[in-house]
Order: sequence, then structure tokens, then C-alpha cells
Amino acid sequence: MILRPGTFLQDRYEILEQIGSGGMSYVYKALCHKLNRLVAIKLLKEEFSLDSGFVSKFKMEAQAVARLSHPNIVNIYDVVDEGSLHYIVMELIEGITLKNYISKKGFLDTKEAIGISVQVAQGIAAAHEQGIIHRDIKPQNIIIARDGKVKVTDFGIARAVSSQTLSATAVGSVHYISPEQARGGYSDVRSDVYSLGISMYEMVAGRVPFQGDNTVTIALAHLETPITPPSYYNEDIPVGIENIILKATEKKPEFRYGSMQEVISDLRHALVDPNGDFVQHNPQIDDSQTVIIGKPELEQIRSGRKVQSDAPSAAHGVRDKDQRKDRQPDRGGNSKQTAARTRKDDSGEDINPKIEKLLTAAGVVVAVIIVIVLVVVFAKVGGLFRFGSSKTQETTVEASTGETLGEKSVKMPDVLGLTTEIAEQKLKENGGLYMKISDYIFSETVEEGDIVSQDPSAEAVVDKYSAVYVVVSKGPEHVKINLTKLGLEKMEATSAKSILEEKKIVVKIEQKSNESIQSGYVISYSPTEAKEGDTVTIVSSSGPALTNPVTVPNLAGQTKELAAEMLADVGLIEGTVTEKISDTVSRGMVITQSAVAGTQVESGTAVNIVVSSGTAQQARYKYLASIDKSYSLQNIIGPGSGSTQLTLKIQLRQSVNGKDDIRELMAPVTMNGDQLLPVTFKNIEGAYGVTSGSVEIVNVETGDIINSYSITFVPVPQS
Repeated sequence: MILRPGTFLQDRYEILEQIGSGGMSYVYKALCHKLNRLVAIKLLKEEFSLDSGFVSKFKMEAQAVARLSHPNIVNIYDVVDEGSLHYIVMELIEGITLKNYISKKGFLDTKEAIGISVQVAQGIAAAHEQGIIHRDIKPQNIIIARDGKVKVTDFGIARAVSSQTLSATAVGSVHYISPEQARGGYSDVRSDVYSLGISMYEMVAGRVPFQGDNTVTIALAHLETPITPPSYYNEDIPVGIENIILKATEKKPEFRYGSMQEVISDLRHALVDPNGDFVQHNPQIDDSQTVIIGKPELEQIRSGRKVQSDAPSAAHGVRDKDQRKDRQPDRGGNSKQTAARTRKDDSGEDINPKIEKLLTAAGVVVAVIIVIVLVVVFAKVGGLFRFGSSKTQETTVEASTGETLGEKSVKMPDVLGLTTEIAEQKLKENGGLYMKISDYIFSETVEEGDIVSQDPSAEAVVDKYSAVYVVVSKGPEHVKINLTKLGLEKMEATSAKSILEEKKIVVKIEQKSNESIQSGYVISYSPTEAKEGDTVTIVSSSGPALTNPVTVPNLAGQTKELAAEMLADVGLIEGTVTEKISDTVSRGMVITQSAVAGTQVESGTAVNIVVSSGTAQQARYKYLASIDKSYSLQNIIGPGSGSTQLTLKIQLRQSVNGKDDIRELMAPVTMNGDQLLPVTFKNIEGAYGVTSGSVEIVNVETGDIINSYSITFVPVPQS
């Protein structure tokens, strides 16, 4: 029966909407009018309600779970029979199931997965302490609330620990079911450990380990197929969490964690040491006791008579132990498999356990005798008891290796030079090997994305399902640039040089006369392709053949005034002066020049210069000052000064960043001692941000400062 919205149960719970359904029940959102709170109601489906035995167990188990109270378990408020309706009233959690959360994200970050797993394990551990096994742990039964709290729900097939658990039919979801549940065997707390391990696998790998066309195929995989390490699907999974998952999902319960508390302890360790080797694997050995076969027992075996059992439950215990006899290969495929496996007919309910022990012991004795004989034979053939040739010993080793390869090992394939996709597929096809990328490096010889090196190396004998660490090429560290796309031929040589140097290419400029290309412009360059650190030679035009050549001075770093004087000194003319913002060249200093320093040009050629206007902030303001004074030279010469001459200059001195900055305001001039020296300057531009300075009259011949005037600079916006 499906309940409609508006239906009241017990005149208390108003059904609001259906929010889910499962194999055995429907789940509704309801309002409890008595306590004025929202609740969830799980209603047993009609086909199960008609089975009185099932209903009785359902109620008994629900009531047992109702005793649980833990922050990570959904609380059960009531278990109700109302006519033909049987339902549970429980806490309503607003959130998302872990299954849907994984589907949305693909897979979870390791720390997030550990945090969720710890909360789930804490809830299940609380149930185990009350003697309750969940038996259906899966992401669909784990809810992440809006506040981040994780809660375990749906104890619908949970069972109190009792003798009934021994032969209980496997009911849990097949993708997460433990091997012992799949075979209908004994289930205990370690069955929940296995299901939690599969759920953790799905969290970090984004998929369950076993998939198939039907439930039978998947159940058989839980029983027989070695589990593929989750890092095969997500290489970022740390070793620590992977080892926890692999231990939790061992085929045999005795090799798993013995309790949820052990799982929680290792999960917390993985948070602080994710790549640590701290997971303690149980020794996987057969600890069966040796049984001595006596004469009466041998007679019973020969006659086929049955021995009466003193305890009816003993047969069940032996059968369970034999059912767990086959051990799963470990995660690397190199577990020590037994040479022969004991198989028995599950239908043989009347076989006496003593006879089974006797048969087992007899088989052990025979096996030991055969092994001893084989050891002696091979020892004699291989020269174990005498000093034989090394060649014979090598043959024996090779034969042994051949057997090992067939059972649990493979030869490492060569994946060097392959793309990561092809290499990964090739490794997978060779013994289920899985690839992990340990590093990315630059390579001049291996293309980007291809394998540079592998560990273990090709042809090495390795365990099946083991990891192969590879180094992948990032391609050349510096990619070659096609210089033809930069249009260098149409540029001035200095501009072309700047562009290449910005790409960290070394530039060498050579001069060559050319009748058709303007002086200072690029004629040619080589090579046409280059990468960072390479050298490119630019051939710059010096114009037509020179009749009166002069050498261009280096103006970079000089003031505009001094640059003009340097050009005039060699017979060149100052051309166009432009300003450019610069964070590296001080304000007022030359950044670049049109004619390359050190080259020869025709006398009288105009040289353009670019002067720094300072930083972007400095370009907004100028610091200006002015002075209008005059100085009588008689003050220093005295009477009869008219016949005396002095060579003087005027300069500006400022303190910039703790250092004297001197700039010439008037070039040296020779004057008579009876003249007045005008000290008149308008709009003297000082250093940016410096508000004081002094104008000095200097005797050029002696270097003495004759007189000094203090001036103040004020910021003036640039026009």
C-alpha cells in the first residue's frame, strides 16, 4: 500500500510526501503533530507485511536498533503495528546520500573521504558495541546532512549477533556484500568492515571494484576475483588510505580489521601521515592444528561409517572454516596461494567433523612426503648436495622463474616513448599492472606527454597488479619561436633588439651599409627560429656608404642635457625627444636611442632619444622650483677684479635616497671679476618627491663652491 499525502497514522503522523523507496519499504516525510517536528516513516511493503515471520523479525530487529543512540546513527523514535501497516518512525535528515554525493563529484578528496569514513565507522562501532551488525553498509545508506554530519541509516536487515547469523541468507546489496554473506556463511562485525571498505573504495576511486552484467557475476567476483587497487583508477590516492581499504576488503575475514575501532585508528593515522606504511597486515598462514590419525579413525575412513557428533553445532563450525579456506590474492597479486585447495560438497550436511579433520591430516601427511621426495630429486639434479656447475644452477633458477611468471608475476613491458594513455593500457594488459606518474620533467628528445623513464625497468620480473612509476615529458623547457612572425625586418634595430631580449634571447647587432634601407633599420637576422638563451644576430643598416663617418656615443642612463652635449661633441644632432614611463630607469634619464651605440653614421645625423618620465605615479607630477638672484664676482676677487677672469658653472644639488644628486644648470662660462653672475632659473625640475635642494656656483678650475642658495620644490601636475 502506498500512502497519499494528508494520510494520518495513529492520528499523529501526517504524511507529507514520499521521499524514497527500497527493496523492502517505502519512505515518507511526515509531520508529528504531537511534538510538532518532521520525521521520516519507513513503511514495510505489502508483500513483506503478509509474511508473519518476516514481520516478527523486522519488529525485533527494529526495536533492537531503536536502543542505539549515537550522533552518527539515524535515531529511531518508534516501531508501530497499525492493522496491516508495519512501520518505523525515525529522525528525518535533510541532506544528500553519499551515493549521490559521489556521483556529483566523481570521486572525493582523500581527506574528505577519511572524514566521512571515520564518522560512518564510529556509528557502526556503536551498533557493534550493542551486539548489532548492520549487514548492508553502502553509500545509499549513508546520509550527509546539511551541517556536514554523517549518519548511518537503514538497519532494515541488521541482525543481533546470535547463532542465527551463522546460516543467514545473504541480503545486502551485491556490490558491497562481503564474501561470507555472498556464500551464505557466518556474518560478524568483519562483514561490516568489508562493506565499509568497498564504500571507501568507491569514495576515492569513483567506482566500485567489481562490476558485472548480473548479481551472480558480481557476487562471484567478491568470492574469487582479486581486488584491483583503487589507485589504478585514481593515482592521487595516498599509500596509507589505499592500504586501509585493501586490508578492510580482504577475502578472508581473519585477514581484515578485527573491529571498527581498529579501522578508525588507522584512518586517523592516515590524516597525519597519508603516505605512511603503518597498516599492519595479519600474517596470512594456515593455522590449522595437526591431527594424528589413529587406527580406529582409519577403520572408520575405510568403512565409510559416520562418527556421531557430541555437539550438533560442531559441523557448522568446521564447514564455515573450510568455506573460508580459499584465500584471496593480495592487492599486488603476490599472495602466497596454497598448492592445493580443499573442495567439499556444500550439500554434505551429514559428514562428521572428525572424519573431515582426519582426511585433512592425511592429505597433509601425503603432501609433506611428496614435497620431501621432490626436494631430494631436484636437489640432486641441481647439484644442491655437491658443488655443481653454475650453469646447472642457473637453469634451475630460470625454470623456477618461469613457473613464478605463470602464477603471480609478469615481465615488465617497455613503455618508454609511449603516450601515457597507450602506456597505461599496455601495462593493464600485462598482468593488471597500473601506472603511477612520479614526476614530470623537461626533455629535448621526448615529446610532451610521452614516457621518459619507468621503474621497474623493462624485462624486470614484477608482481601482477603492482604499480609502475613513470616520468612523463613536459617537452622542451624552452620552445623555439618562429622569428619570421615578429616582423623584425620593418623595425629599427634597437626595437627589434628589445623585443628579442624580452623573450630572453641574446642579441648581437652588426652594421652594414645599404643604399635602400634607412640607417638604423634591420636588414636581416639569423637564425629564423630561436628559444630562450639562444643568440640571434641582427644586421642593421648604416645607410649609404659614409663619406664622413662618426661613432655614435652611448647615451643610455645619461640626462637629456648631457646626451645633447655628447651628440654635439662628435658632430651629431639631437633629434626627436620623447618621454616614456619606466619603473627601472630614473626620471629624466635616456632609455634608448635611435642610432646604436658604437656604430658609425654620417656626421650631422640626427639621433632620436627616449627619456624616462619615471614611474606611472611620477609621470603625474613634476617637482618644480625657481630662483632669481645675481652674484657679484668682486665678493671673491676684491679691488682690481676687472683684470681677473674666472671659469664658473651653476649646478643643482639634492639628496635623493641618502645620496647627493648633482645636475648641471649652467655650463661652464669664463667671466671677468667685475661682472655680475645672473643666477636666474625658472621651472627647475628636481627629483620626484624631493622638496628641497640648493643651487651652487662652482669654480670649475678649483672645484670650490663659491656660493649656495637654498630652494624649495613643489609638486605641479603634468600637463
